[in-house]
Amino acid sequence: MNLLITNAVLATLDEPQATNSDGSDYSLIYDGYLSVTDGIITGLGPMSVAPKANSASNVVNAEGKLLTPALIDCHTHIVHGGHRANEFELRLNGASYAEVAKAGGGIVSTVAATRNMSEKELVSAALPRVDALLSEGVSLIEIKSGYGLDVETELRMLRAGRAIADQRPVRVVTSFLGAHALPHEYKDDADKYIDDICIPAIQKGHAEGLIDAVDGFCETIAFNADQIERVFAAASALGLPVKLHAEQLSRYGGSLLAARFKALSVDHVEYANEEDARALSHSGTVAVLLPGAFYTLRETQQPPIDLFRQNGVPMALATDANPGSSPLTSLLLAMNMGCTLFRMTPAEALAGVTRNAAKALGLKDTGMLRPGMRADLALWNVTHPAELAYRVGFNPLSMRIFGGQII
Repeated sequence: MNLLITNAVLATLDEPQATNSDGSDYSLIYDGYLSVTDGIITGLGPMSVAPKANSASNVVNAEGKLLTPALIDCHTHIVHGGHRANEFELRLNGASYAEVAKAGGGIVSTVAATRNMSEKELVSAALPRVDALLSEGVSLIEIKSGYGLDVETELRMLRAGRAIADQRPVRVVTSFLGAHALPHEYKDDADKYIDDICIPAIQKGHAEGLIDAVDGFCETIAFNADQIERVFAAASALGLPVKLHAEQLSRYGGSLLAARFKALSVDHVEYANEEDARALSHSGTVAVLLPGAFYTLRETQQPPIDLFRQNGVPMALATDANPGSSPLTSLLLAMNMGCTLFRMTPAEALAGVTRNAAKALGLKDTGMLRPGMRADLALWNVTHPAELAYRVGFNPLSMRIFGGQII
């Protein structure tokens, strides 16, 4: 045994068996232990059955602190060039997100800066943002492409995402998001862009082992469902799972399409309705909620949380870290926003950045405290898990453990 954590409050986030009387379900073990061997959780339970301390090479006395799975940020655009603070000012002066995009701003305004950066420069620019997440107990980050909008830069972004995992103690999942927006050179022909750029980039990225999933943006300012279906078909032909940005600014048919392809997740979903919720439930697709974008864009249409609950749709939370609509690199703040803006419970918020975030990435070895899971853990200077979503601008992390190693 390499590591033994004793005297902890364990929020296992194991698959819920029943809802507690107070509406919470953290699957708590009070005065508990957790053991790790070779980076894998090998045991957990009450201290009354804990192994002897001298059987472990490293013992951590938690002294009543909270132990959870390490947090997972399952939706980020953290690799990019430049910033869009000027658009922030425009929106404050009354311009809508769609109006900014149609005027040449939005996603395409980040493209030039990103295209002009080398892989090394993209990694260097992203690392401070990554470090901010790691400092809050995050050990797994999803990173999307989507600011290149040509084959070369899209692949460079994916390589940069992979390289981050070589420079920091973090797992990285990369998603190809070529169908994010139309670059100027294809502004009048989305179908040709998909033929010339998206599908060839998927094929080349897959051949290089750079793509874990294929994403898209199905919206009036981006691509319609028929165009995204062609992207998804190319991904499916290569055995790649799919995800989708959908129903953020309008209901445009993306959720139903994603459900038909059994997508890992559908993200944003503010304008999803009951038909969408039923379809996502049947397909096992996770609804990823992104309150940072809702907050930054000052939106008013909330995602249908009650419909997701009623239909048993798993809900994840993420930062959506990006230079335009969600310049957010605090997953703890995203948890608070999920509760205050979307009326999620603190238990739903914590499950949303652990167990359900892992589901949104198609991963089965993380997100819960359970024997056989990776020992990616977070020890917090709190005694109840609701405190993680309750506080604002406060980081209670005491210790991050990555693959069984104390960081």
